[in-house]
Amino acid sequence: MVINRVMKKCLAIGWVLFSLWSCGGGADEKPGEVLAFVKPEHFPEPTYTFQNNPITAEGFELGKKLFFDPILSRDKSVSCNNCHQQSRAFADTPLHPTSVGVDNRFGIRNAPSIANMAFMKEFFWDGAVTHLDFVPINAIESDVEMDESLENVVKKLNASEAYRTKFKTAFGTEEATAPYLLHALSQFTAMMISADSKYDKYLQGQEELTANESRGLALFEQKCSSCHAGVLFTDQSYRNNGISSDFGDKGRGLITEDEADEGKFKVPSLRNAGITAPYMHNAKFSTLEEVLEHYGNGMVDSPTLDPSFKNGEVVVGIPMTKEEQGDIIEFIHTLTDYTFISDERFRNNE
Repeated sequence: MVINRVMKKCLAIGWVLFSLWSCGGGADEKPGEVLAFVKPEHFPEPTYTFQNNPITAEGFELGKKLFFDPILSRDKSVSCNNCHQQSRAFADTPLHPTSVGVDNRFGIRNAPSIANMAFMKEFFWDGAVTHLDFVPINAIESDVEMDESLENVVKKLNASEAYRTKFKTAFGTEEATAPYLLHALSQFTAMMISADSKYDKYLQGQEELTANESRGLALFEQKCSSCHAGVLFTDQSYRNNGISSDFGDKGRGLITEDEADEGKFKVPSLRNAGITAPYMHNAKFSTLEEVLEHYGNGMVDSPTLDPSFKNGEVVVGIPMTKEEQGDIIEFIHTLTDYTFISDERFRNNE
């Protein structure tokens, strides 16, 4: 795989951070009781490396404070929470179809939900990051998001007595460091598990689906589950789903620098999709009805269009009647996790 300039920078930062972690970062042994990360019984094993970063109450609370604090941005105007709001399953609001950063700069992609990150193999629409610990770097150092450097964030944190105390309590270090900043954010976000929807209760025999929802489930399994697979409702692959033939945003191709990957984006999880509009990487669709109409009749052909949407050279999409579309949407709404979006652990209580 060819590695572009952005990826080289991320890899360089990664090696520095991993070397610091492997040496303990100069800190004492981590204080505090380890909090249990409870994997839902019907979920796969997590991908996150908890052995390198056990979650403690102190680390979790530090991560929460950092998540809601605009100190991470250049002008202290943008926090992680700006683009990831609990009422939207930690996705952005429809008021921000694409991410909005410092100086009201608009990004080119929709900010997706960050639920169930502990189970993901790669992150962002293009898979540019392969470990949860490095996800915040992208937002912090993006020109159109926080427009800050990791180094300067650490300086600002060390200028705060309150933060130095919290880092000491969480990690035993006398000062804030980049590795522990990222570890704290991971401790907070890794605990964001969404696994208590009506569908989850149905799987566990605790609740029944309506007739429409049951038909929608059957149709979903027939027409959608090859990509939105398993209990995470994503196979975590990268596909061109016919949004456009003009790849102003090359998606996965930007990372691999392979023409065969241009126009491909990560298959998103459909958990909580009923409350995370707008949809697609570029926020093209405002409703689930528009999404299914696209798959039924609106797909655009291009050299990298996923073969599953074609019959030979003809684009066929996913044929669905209006009634079938309605039933599928009924089922998708069973994936909304009201427990998750009201969980007090993730609320900003400062």
